[in-house]
Amino acid sequence: MRKTTRYPVDGPNALWQIYRTVHPLKGIWNFIWIQIARYCPILSWKNAIYRRILKMEVGPHTAFALMVMVDVFFPEKIHIGTNSIIGYNTTILTHEYLIKEYRLGDVHIGSHVMIGANSTILPGVTIGDHAVVGAGTVVTKDVAAGSFVAGNPMRVIRQPESAESDPS
Repeated sequence: MRKTTRYPVDGPNALWQIYRTVHPLKGIWNFIWIQIARYCPILSWKNAIYRRILKMEVGPHTAFALMVMVDVFFPEKIHIGTNSIIGYNTTILTHEYLIKEYRLGDVHIGSHVMIGANSTILPGVTIGDHAVVGAGTVVTKDVAAGSFVAGNPMRVIRQPESAESDPS
């Protein structure tokens, strides 16, 4: 299950009220740096932008492919372990602005995780160590360590052997 905190709003939909939760200059600043990182071909520079400017937790040797889009308003809520790969054009969100509320949730991606191209990671999700997320997957709930998930809606294709063992 996703771990998000809900914040109800009165009046127009929550997106119209976004600058009550995020300063507009933060959004502009983050957007500029995210766009630079999206096109940057040098992995160490990308990680430096994510760590130092956007305040994300990014482990050593984690690689972000071209065009990865991290959350523009709350990138500091993204935590990624060591030696993981985030595939081309993946989107990692930590916010949802809805009609009567907005939700925020940290995203935790473990170590040695492979996320396929064009995937979307929703707020409040944890992806365990050594998990594989197939290309084009919409990650709507937690992914167990060592699992292989794919599709929209997301389905578990393979679980780690310890989870598959049947006691009967």
